[in-house]
Amino acid sequence: MKNAKLERLGRLQRQYHRHHPWRLSQGGLFIPHSYAETPPDSLSWWDDVGFILNGRRVIVWWLHPRQVYADALDEQSWQDAGAGPKEDWLTEGITKNYRRVGGSRKKIVSYSCRQPSAEQRLHDERQRTIRERLTTQGIALEVAPSWKRDRLRWAMGVNLIAPLDVRHEDELASLARLARHLMLGQTTLDAEFPGYRYRRADWLREQGAKN
Repeated sequence: MKNAKLERLGRLQRQYHRHHPWRLSQGGLFIPHSYAETPPDSLSWWDDVGFILNGRRVIVWWLHPRQVYADALDEQSWQDAGAGPKEDWLTEGITKNYRRVGGSRKKIVSYSCRQPSAEQRLHDERQRTIRERLTTQGIALEVAPSWKRDRLRWAMGVNLIAPLDVRHEDELASLARLARHLMLGQTTLDAEFPGYRYRRADWLREQGAKN
């Protein structure tokens, strides 16, 4: 049975692409980032890539499992630090900076935020200390490859977690190819990365290699 909502989304996606075409590489990819300064042996964390499938845009939001692990370390450090002061020092108490225009007029040219309170600075320092300790020790977490389709009005979104390295456009093309094959049912993550889990030992090994 046809799904009227999904059919309507498909029409909207094709219509959007017709009226707002992407600038694609020679390989047919939308490449939003440059790799000119990416070392060939660096660790990869996250990236985005786009391509066209059946007349519709596909945008892939990719995370390496180590990025998911690092995000979990951040979240754990904030939880362990406890609740901090409820102040918004970045937006509260802003000072407007003016520049004189003409003889009697002045124009806002920038804004200055106030300094955080001593309590806020103490809480932030406690969180940073905890984050450094967790980075050194790791946490008990396993990250498995996964992917999820997300239907948007302007594109098909793919949230993908997979242990790839993306340091240049050839490796980005491999990422796009994996996403395409997953969407078409031509492969699975279990087939591509059988039994893979990113664990504490992987994190600590990579941290040791960086130092």
